[in-house]
Amino acid sequence: MTREMTASFGGIEVHPTLSTVTMVYYMEWVGRNIILPFLEKGEEGVGGAITVKHRAPAPVGKQVTFTAEATEVKTNQVVCRVEARHDKAVVGEGTFVQAILLKQQIRDRIEEMK
Repeated sequence: MTREMTASFGGIEVHPTLSTVTMVYYMEWVGRNIILPFLEKGEEGVGGAITVKHRAPAPVGKQVTFTAEATEVKTNQVVCRVEARHDKAVVGEGTFVQAILLKQQIRDRIEEMK
């Protein structure tokens, strides 16, 4: 855990610990790594929901390990249990849901929002 990952607002550090926003970023990343080997040509994953509880601090310098495990797989959706932990505690845990869509569907939806 580095200083850039701490709880900060407007460039001012609030706590010298892993921020919730950084924890969520890495939880989504490990969840994405679950689906990557299984995406078919023309498919992509899109984050649909994340529910997280921040349970314990992770001070600067602490090594935090992030893991994801697929708990439910449907035709167009993958649900993962995600966790962040270090040697003394579970830092955070939750659920990350990804929709599996055609890349063209994603592009079309983005264009609709312009």
